[in-house]
Amino acid sequence: MVEESESGVRRWLVDITRWRPSPAEFDAATSLLPPHERPAIARFVREDDRKRALVSRLLQYSLVHQVLGVPFHQISIRCTTEGKPYLPHDQDETFPNFSFSTSHQGDYVGIASEPLCLVGLDIVSISKPPGETVAEFIRHFSSYLTDHEWSCIVRAGSPNEVLTEFYRYWCLKEAYVKAIGAGVGFGLHRLEFRHVGWTNISIRIDGQGSRKWTFWLFKLDEMHLASIAKGHPEDAVNSYKKTLSSLTIEEEQLQATLEIPEEGFVLRTVEQLTR
Repeated sequence: MVEESESGVRRWLVDITRWRPSPAEFDAATSLLPPHERPAIARFVREDDRKRALVSRLLQYSLVHQVLGVPFHQISIRCTTEGKPYLPHDQDETFPNFSFSTSHQGDYVGIASEPLCLVGLDIVSISKPPGETVAEFIRHFSSYLTDHEWSCIVRAGSPNEVLTEFYRYWCLKEAYVKAIGAGVGFGLHRLEFRHVGWTNISIRIDGQGSRKWTFWLFKLDEMHLASIAKGHPEDAVNSYKKTLSSLTIEEEQLQATLEIPEEGFVLRTVEQLTR
């Protein structure tokens, strides 16, 4: 396993249920962020939503600080028009393409980073709105799934197994979209995932298989899944592509990077992020 101190690869996860800050502690953590980040946290009414928004930003700043050595107060994280966070070139002189992706849902907030490839992270909570059956719930999303995916989902078994199977596909699609920096208008039906027992996961984009991507799926606990997507920088959408330093990667280097096994996530606390 590559040592964290020498690599731009990070997989961090925070369980927000373990953080119960007082109002003063919450304000102190928020004060570590630049002023322009704070309204995006304050706009949420529910405490858990504010916590997720705050921890998501603390993960980004803490990651940049640890990996690139930039002092907290000097970090400048910007967003593309589609909302993809990135570092300007003058803040990242260590790696060819320092890419990171955050996600939060349910109990967890996470971040993943890569020094060369695009990376996307998505976390899902396996749940459905009350008052609906599983069949009624997943039917809302049928237009985002291919015929093959839909068939695999509805034949998964019990209602709980069907729900979990749906979220596996959904999680992977979202991770890819986040990796390339696309917005909410991206057609998820263009993506089709195939797998062998949810290993050796492959993607077809507009019906064409791609060797430029690799995917991993994790069971965080009984109610949460996470997925990681890693792929070639040339597949980034234009607004995000303009933020990258190097779009050219040797085939051998790309495949070596994609084939590095995923070791899972390192659990972090908010206290570790704010030191």
